[in-house]
Amino acid sequence: MLNIVLFGPPGAGKGTQSEKLIEKYKIDHISTGDLFRKHLGEGTDLGKLAQKYMDEGNLVPDEVVIGMVDDKINQTKDPTGFIFDGFPRTVAQAKALDELLTAKGTGISGMVSLEVPEEELRTRIKERGKTSGRVDDQDEAKISNRIKVYLEETLPVADYYDKQGKLSRIEGVGTIEGIFSSICKVIDNY
Repeated sequence: MLNIVLFGPPGAGKGTQSEKLIEKYKIDHISTGDLFRKHLGEGTDLGKLAQKYMDEGNLVPDEVVIGMVDDKINQTKDPTGFIFDGFPRTVAQAKALDELLTAKGTGISGMVSLEVPEEELRTRIKERGKTSGRVDDQDEAKISNRIKVYLEETLPVADYYDKQGKLSRIEGVGTIEGIFSSICKVIDNY
């Protein structure tokens, strides 16, 4: 199975590139943001709890996230692989994901990290906020907190996969197609 972690800070373009990768490689998409929104939309207790953390710009606790990811994997019939978008966000989640996949007879093929300067991230997030209606994408304090949380809590995940020889860094500034082409060159070598 082809299992890819698409990694990068908020606003790096993970969602945009995920859509293209899913189409090209015919793999299933696991986005924790989508899982949280699904649970919130259905009014589950888990969704409400996740929303509380997201509204504050903080990470949802690992055990909640891992349970949702495991549930999504188990619901997927005959998977050829997964693209993990926005997950794992902590080293503890990365270790739990490795254990989960190993138990299912597979593992992470590689991590693709989209590298984007902070000022570009801020610009992109604000632009996305205008079109998506996401209030948290329009609040400067929440944007700053999300970037800070990424740098302090999420960035170490790249080191975790780098130590396994699975990290590839991609310049995340340029055309959507150019960035996509760079990502595909990496994935085609898995």
